[in-house]
Amino acid sequence: MLGKLSEEDFAVLRGPFESGRQSPQSLAAMLLVSTFAQVLMFVLTYIVAADTTRFPNKEIIYQIHLIITIILIILSIIYALPPCFKSISGQRTQYLVVMLVSQNLFGIFLFISALFIIGEGNLITNESIVMFIYATLLLGGLIFLFTCIRFYLLLKRGEYRKGSKKDINRFVIEDNIKSFIPLIIFGSVGAFFIIRFVIENYYYMDSESIGIVLIGIALFYSMLFVLPEQLVILYCKYRFESFNFNEKGELKPMYLQHTINHKESVRT
Repeated sequence: MLGKLSEEDFAVLRGPFESGRQSPQSLAAMLLVSTFAQVLMFVLTYIVAADTTRFPNKEIIYQIHLIITIILIILSIIYALPPCFKSISGQRTQYLVVMLVSQNLFGIFLFISALFIIGEGNLITNESIVMFIYATLLLGGLIFLFTCIRFYLLLKRGEYRKGSKKDINRFVIEDNIKSFIPLIIFGSVGAFFIIRFVIENYYYMDSESIGIVLIGIALFYSMLFVLPEQLVILYCKYRFESFNFNEKGELKPMYLQHTINHKESVRT
């Protein structure tokens, strides 16, 4: 579906690259910081949060997540080195690593920590935990699916072209409030379900633990909400050279802009 869209339809997504916030050098610095952050989050999740939990199969989750985190840390170190991200192929892989690391740090770790805290109760059963996991993952899948559809429709309508409302007011939600109504409905239903489940099954929990559970799941959903845009930007980095930087660290121009500049240089 995205193959039918032109380079101009994705122009606004070049914003973070144009500002330098997501230049290869900036992403390299993020990856270096993330190596320490992932180690810290792993300790907090599997030593602190998992200490007294009765969550089923936590050892298997620990082993799988440990392998994934080690791989991401190694890749983070590799793609923080200039020789590895100067080429276009290196920049593409670097962005993929950044995307996976961000989802791991701010989504998966917090979600698993919330589940481990939920599993601390003596009265909780494995069946209720599994039901809660299925329900939260189903809601997460619906949020991701809705966001993908909404994002594609915005692209198709030209909302990410230069000069569009999305370009002028990129972060103003009020301009697109109607398109957020289904997401608000999903979020409200999900929040009601989670709060009710926690209150009914974890009345013994203190406010701090309940807060961590709710915040962890909310941030997990937030990362699913931004994942479609991350995937589309990664797609653009593979399809268009204008989403990548040259060896001098300068963002390559869009094809139309490059053609105009070339014609002007020939005339002069």
